[in-house]
Amino acid sequence: MNLKPLSNRVFIEPINEDKTTKSGLVIPETSEKEKPIKGKILATGPGKRNEKGEIIPMSVKIGDMVIFKKYGPDEVEVDGKKYLVGEEEDILAIIQ
Repeated sequence: MNLKPLSNRVFIEPINEDKTTKSGLVIPETSEKEKPIKGKILATGPGKRNEKGEIIPMSVKIGDMVIFKKYGPDEVEVDGKKYLVGEEEDILAIIQ
């Protein structure tokens, strides 16, 4: 896959985590219809332009694990796999 997002957009591989209850029962991700809020950055655009036309560099880079807004990014399918495409503003934090 060779994708290059435009402007300040990012291409995210969502991470679906199974949830475990206190008693040890595993609740699979498929039991809930919510979007995942963690993911890995696979590609980034060059950045957004300011009023002077200068590019403001991205705060995230390829490989970063991030937490993003639940309903911010759009879902796309590439080669049968689902990914998310959103703007840098949709990302809330980088997981270190």
